[in-house]
Amino acid sequence: MMRSITNRKAARAALACLVWLAVWQAAAAYVGQQLLLPSPAETLRELVRLLPAPETWKHAGLTLGRVFSGTLAGTACGLLCAGLTSFSRLGDCVLSPAMRVVRATPVASFIVLVLLWAPTGRVPAIISALMVAPVVWGGVCRGVRETDAQLLEMARAYRFSRAKTLRLVIAPSCLPYFVSSVRTALGLSWKAGVAAEVLCRPEYAIGSQVYSAKINLESPSLFAWTILVIALSFALEKGVFCAMQRVLRQKGGQAC
Repeated sequence: MMRSITNRKAARAALACLVWLAVWQAAAAYVGQQLLLPSPAETLRELVRLLPAPETWKHAGLTLGRVFSGTLAGTACGLLCAGLTSFSRLGDCVLSPAMRVVRATPVASFIVLVLLWAPTGRVPAIISALMVAPVVWGGVCRGVRETDAQLLEMARAYRFSRAKTLRLVIAPSCLPYFVSSVRTALGLSWKAGVAAEVLCRPEYAIGSQVYSAKINLESPSLFAWTILVIALSFALEKGVFCAMQRVLRQKGGQAC
């Protein structure tokens, strides 16, 4: 039964890919200029040229490292701020407006500002962290607010310590919101990190290669690097989510 469901999902995904490839091919044929819109075949040839090159994976590895380190830092910052705003009135008064400002500020503005203050190689990680922190903060704060009042009352009745209440009542309530917020934040952090690389252009970075392809009017290369960015984004999200699911299973939890 499960295999049949998996096969149907795979067939639907393959059909969707074929439809959009046909749309892409039709649009490329209509435009008739590789500079404006390369065909799927031209992009595939460029992708086949890029993938075996060690230099490609050096760019990809360093980009992944920057984005992942920024994601970890932003997640830690978001959790810390969520704890302070949820359990301290002073923390809520000071940090909540700051988190909302960070969430509302355009990423391009942050990139330009951070470029003034930080070394070029660290800008993508800092930008990724700034994109992740407000999302994780918002998700965890919502989890704290949604904690069952009866469970909290029971914890008070049994005279649980604050640490025990946090571990046994509040943390399980927040866990689905935390997982959901991390999944959302991963996509944001990846896009923001690559955008930062496009603007600050570190020596080895996918964003630098995207910028170079754009400047040199190499449209197939631009599309090929973009496809690689999308594939790596999916791989990063899937890898992190599978790791979180494994941890949750070991603790008897369940990912949303």
